[in-house]
Amino acid sequence: MKSLMTLPASRLKVKDALINFSFILPAVLIFSIFYIYPFYEIFNLSLHEWNGISPHRTFVGLDNFRRLMQDGDWWNSIRNAAFITFIALTFQNMLAFGLALACDREIRMKRFYRVVFFIPPVLSEIVVGLIWQWILYAGKQNGEYIGLLNYFLAKVGLPQLIHSWLSDPKTALPCIAVVHCWKGFGWGFILLLAGLQTIDGQLYEAAKVDGAGSWSTFRNVTIPMMVPVILVVVILTILGSMQVFVLIISMVGDGLVNYTDVPVTLILASMSRSNDFGYACTQGVVFGAILVTISFLFKLLSNRMKQA
Repeated sequence: MKSLMTLPASRLKVKDALINFSFILPAVLIFSIFYIYPFYEIFNLSLHEWNGISPHRTFVGLDNFRRLMQDGDWWNSIRNAAFITFIALTFQNMLAFGLALACDREIRMKRFYRVVFFIPPVLSEIVVGLIWQWILYAGKQNGEYIGLLNYFLAKVGLPQLIHSWLSDPKTALPCIAVVHCWKGFGWGFILLLAGLQTIDGQLYEAAKVDGAGSWSTFRNVTIPMMVPVILVVVILTILGSMQVFVLIISMVGDGLVNYTDVPVTLILASMSRSNDFGYACTQGVVFGAILVTISFLFKLLSNRMKQA
């Protein structure tokens, strides 16, 4: 203790700074090794033409980026991912919010419902995709449909609704979007339920005393208090939906290229089919920039709404 007191104030500050930095040094090293360096290497590869095997790389500058801007398949994959994201932002989050509101009230077996609603998100995407592939399968065996949905439609007397759900370009992507929503709504449900439980009950009592009805209370109390949580759920939904690909591979595989392709599946195709690692890295860099921009814009929106 005496030795510390004899040190100059400047040296004490430096020593404190070094001690504090030592606590975060492991996290900084992990972040640098597994995030910063890989990003640098990917960006470097995006400026080259490389087949992934040869030790030599050909520097092409921004040619890969120019090629990407003119790639119709790339922009089509962005539209497909945007469609899945739009369905998730509307159907998935509305379902999650409605169920969260129901479970926030005093209803019977609400703890059981909380567990059940969180089961789909913890399941493997491959398992979910294969299960839904069987449900939507359009094949027959011994004159009867094998797929559960078409089998059910045939049994209830609705044969006109039987369809090749995952083989038709018009229905394959909507089916994937619905399955993605079914699997992912549990995350939003948990976050929204946690947000609802942080709202002070006195606010509802005050609104009731003022004569506000259920809709007025929901609009003027619940929604304003839930805005920060809703924004977090929206950001996570966008980032998760734009990056969906395991579900697509497990449900349709390579059966409907261009109709169900999303950016991640195109990146994988560039590496596995074309051995064009430089172009795949260019796609990854641009796609990452899009996601970072979206996250940044929603962060700014969140900060402004908190200050309002």
